[in-house]
Amino acid sequence: MCTNESNTPILIPSRVRWIVFGLGASAFWLSFFHRVAPAALASELTRTFDVSGAALGALAATYFYVYALMQLPAGVLADTLGPRKLLTAGTLLAGIGSLLFAGAGTLATAAIGRTLVGLGVSVVFICVLKSNADWFDERRFATATGLANVVGIVGAFAATVPLAWLITVVSWRSVFAAVGVGSIALAALIWWKAQDAPARARAANAARDPWYRGLIAVVRNRATWPPFWVNFGLSGTNMSFIGLWAVPFLIGAHGMSAVVASRHTSLMLAGYACATGLVGWWSDRLQRRRPLMLGAGLLYLACWIAWLIGVPPGWTYVVAFLMGTVVSGLALSWACAKEVNEPAHAGMATSVANVGGFLAAGILQPLVGWTLDTAAPGDYRPALVVFALFTCTGLAGAVFIRETRCRNIHASMRRCVSG
Repeated sequence: MCTNESNTPILIPSRVRWIVFGLGASAFWLSFFHRVAPAALASELTRTFDVSGAALGALAATYFYVYALMQLPAGVLADTLGPRKLLTAGTLLAGIGSLLFAGAGTLATAAIGRTLVGLGVSVVFICVLKSNADWFDERRFATATGLANVVGIVGAFAATVPLAWLITVVSWRSVFAAVGVGSIALAALIWWKAQDAPARARAANAARDPWYRGLIAVVRNRATWPPFWVNFGLSGTNMSFIGLWAVPFLIGAHGMSAVVASRHTSLMLAGYACATGLVGWWSDRLQRRRPLMLGAGLLYLACWIAWLIGVPPGWTYVVAFLMGTVVSGLALSWACAKEVNEPAHAGMATSVANVGGFLAAGILQPLVGWTLDTAAPGDYRPALVVFALFTCTGLAGAVFIRETRCRNIHASMRRCVSG
């Protein structure tokens, strides 16, 4: 059961709710797979296209560039067109991009395919967040979002050790061709089975103003921006490290094989998967957001410092798992952004916050590649310093998060301003 702004109960069939959730989460699985896959493919892509570290970083970053640019349009479209149409189109486009990437004969063609994938999946998470806001009670939003993140992390996990092993059996091109076909099939299923908000919830949350006024209101709301910086510092570094640079770092700095290094990224993802569902549930139970995010940010920064100082053999697995576990605190940032803005603008509010992570990842991928190209061979310390500095921006964002106590406080904020 959901409630609207006047706290009127909105009855929602449980079966329909979970079908909608399952389809969105399945698309999110694909989004995470594409996000992390370049790490396992780094050696293969380097050999196939004969590229430098900076060029490889740029190829991986094309996904993040378009993803970051699309977050605000995705939020507007989710609030106006509805998640069903947008999610169908995005998943279909990602499938086409994956097929193009699989058949690429040049680096330019691969970049185009990767860009189409990024464009397609860029709308997925915002659609999931919008659907969760429409189909779940506001004090279950973080729990539902955490569960969706768990499904997404399973997709990311599939792009680590399983993918590293699979490309030793079949070519990476075959893998991405199969993923492309699967994406197109999922798009058809979403169009057939998914639904937008229940009729009463749709009426209760309908925006009274044109979309651009809603977007201006979200952007002008100072409370929207701390979640943006949390994503910038925590999500951006996490995506960039796991998505490309963790495996080369562990191979170059710790002398691991590609498979052993991929096990560490799998542990990071496993830690995130274990914790992200729990942190949402724990936050909803405690009715607190900010303290959990602050604690998580401090521990995450400590992990970067540990890598920088030097982690003894045998402890690398522990640090990797802890790193993935504590960064899960960033998952509360989307709830914080939603809860300080009009319910009708949930898509736009969460999209503004989400821009931060992908903007940072788009900056970090080539920046770290350039740092490694200019540093002494095998010296990863300058790159780790860059990651640690970016993390500090996320921690600063958590300091300024507005505590919502797991409810929408926009109306009370507006009364305080007008008073």
